[in-house]
Amino acid sequence: MKFRTEIGCIKGSFKITHVDRVVLLGSCFADNIGERLVAGGFNAAHNPMGPLFNPASIARVIRRGEIPYSADDFTYGPDGTLHCLDFANRYQAPDAETLADKVNADFMPLARAISEADVMIVTFGNDKVYEYAGTVAGNCHKLPGTMFAERYLGIEDICGMWHNLIPRDKRVIFTLSPVRYIGDGLPQSCLSKATLRVAIDRICRDGGHDYFPAYEIVADDLRDYRFYAADLKHPSDVAVDYIYEKFAETYFTKDTISKAEEYRRAALRAAHRPLL
Repeated sequence: MKFRTEIGCIKGSFKITHVDRVVLLGSCFADNIGERLVAGGFNAAHNPMGPLFNPASIARVIRRGEIPYSADDFTYGPDGTLHCLDFANRYQAPDAETLADKVNADFMPLARAISEADVMIVTFGNDKVYEYAGTVAGNCHKLPGTMFAERYLGIEDICGMWHNLIPRDKRVIFTLSPVRYIGDGLPQSCLSKATLRVAIDRICRDGGHDYFPAYEIVADDLRDYRFYAADLKHPSDVAVDYIYEKFAETYFTKDTISKAEEYRRAALRAAHRPLL
């Protein structure tokens, strides 16, 4: 007798090895997988400027290329502080020169990493966006809500901004974050995930990209609140470990899995501090 529907063999169109340069962008789930890749010895950069939850903000980072940030890219807060709303809250400063230096110190290496990446893993989290002066903010920096207009991206919006965005010589995996964004209620969260899932399917078909079913693994395979963290929104560490095992089975060879485990064990030994 079976009491759950386990996701079986997941088909990937390519393999990832330790010589590949990997960049992960998107929601905090991209960090969950990125951290495990790094622990496994992979050359992986994951959200170095903070998580980005909506498809528009992720697309803008990729589309910008290696163009440095300048004063024209920043926004004044009510107290006169300048903010770079494309990225995390830490990217703010009292003047444009200081902020540009802070942003570009992290952005330019990221832009080069994206350009040089062999593999990109992109995770969409939510279709809700906050716009300031007609531009989608990647992070609202806890600025007053009255500064922003809220709206939801449509499937055509998302597919349009991602059409031919990533060169076809890169290997790309899209995932849908299993994190439940329930601030606007469960019905809206379900609609959001459905919108993003349909958009991802079209993007993958159009660009020849892979889709890895992280969302479905949590929602339909594990399907139990014991696999969520205490907030009942984020998957637990056990759930993420299970997803990562499925990811490894799909995209790693047996030799790569073995090598990654050796790296992980070596890192644990290095971090161990014996009791005196």
